[in-house]
Amino acid sequence: MVDTLGVAVVGFGWMGRVHTQAYARVAHHYPALPLRPRPVTVAEEVPGRAEEAAAQFGFASTARDWRDVVADPRVQAVSITAPNFLHREIGVAMAEAGKHIWIEKPVGLTAEDARAVADAAAKAGVQSAVGFNYRNAPAVEAARDLIASGELGTVTHVRVRLFSDYAAHPQGALTWRYERDRGGSGVLGDLASHGADLARFLLGDIASLTADTAIFVPERARPTGATAGHTLATGELGPVENEDYVNCLLRFASGARGVLEACRVSVGEQNNYGFEVHGTKGAVFWDFRRMGELGISRGTSYQDQPVSTVYVGPAHGEYGAFQPGAATSMGYDDLKVIEAQRFLRSIAEGTPHGATLADAVHSATVLDAMSRSAESGSWVEVAG
Repeated sequence: MVDTLGVAVVGFGWMGRVHTQAYARVAHHYPALPLRPRPVTVAEEVPGRAEEAAAQFGFASTARDWRDVVADPRVQAVSITAPNFLHREIGVAMAEAGKHIWIEKPVGLTAEDARAVADAAAKAGVQSAVGFNYRNAPAVEAARDLIASGELGTVTHVRVRLFSDYAAHPQGALTWRYERDRGGSGVLGDLASHGADLARFLLGDIASLTADTAIFVPERARPTGATAGHTLATGELGPVENEDYVNCLLRFASGARGVLEACRVSVGEQNNYGFEVHGTKGAVFWDFRRMGELGISRGTSYQDQPVSTVYVGPAHGEYGAFQPGAATSMGYDDLKVIEAQRFLRSIAEGTPHGATLADAVHSATVLDAMSRSAESGSWVEVAG
């Protein structure tokens, strides 16, 4: 028997759409899943947007105020894809109402915010999922297994990079993303949160770090009306309050060392995300833009040891739910379908699967340590 689960989406920008599409596709890729999401309501304050979403995706109702979702008994699970400054208030309220939570990273503006949502979910006994989608890539899971197997020897160092040009245009509108009160940190929360999660997912806990940040586009034009995406603006200039760039040295509890670098104003870089992990006997390389490939070096040569390209296939992670043979491309939205499946499986089984609010707390704790280090110019211990 397959049960239905009433779901809501709060915030219908690009990410709200991605969550909704994942709900729509999940049964196609996971027909044995014992829960099927049923779109109940979508909440969005931008006039007309919720109605468009309902018409396209079959939501039974719409709302302008997310509080209407809290009070809706038809909703058992909710995707929270609203701006960062709303994560804590919405997340806590949904958990206290007994609704399972699929929430986008970074889960608030600080580690305190993420912890508040996690504590509320734990107290209410609801399941959670957090949008650390890159760890869901079958190649990333294969790399983690390779590292854990010891085939690379003892891991010595890792480099994690997240470079993008989405904020590179100097006339990009001064939206909430660039404001400290509503956006919190800048590239830390947006991209480095993924990097902190990937680093921990691959190599374990980060013990200490030192970081440097910079704002390269110090002023942007205020929008004169509603903005969508990364709209250009010509209004009055205002200050950018959070960082465009971060560079961080990491020390892992294992003794490994690392570098995490992220930038949102990298001209010429489009989603250049990836990692390089080196061990005493080999190395593994991954580039999001070639998501189904791993570069692997292993053997006994040490010097001049070659790197082979390996294409992941049905034996790796969740690849088999999407493609029957290796080297057929998967895409970003597929990673969100995997995330949706793990969220629904967590609810069905009462046991967490995939990234949860506990992982969001770990990532946010690392980001808070980066902020403190950038201010003090010194090494900072990462709280346990």
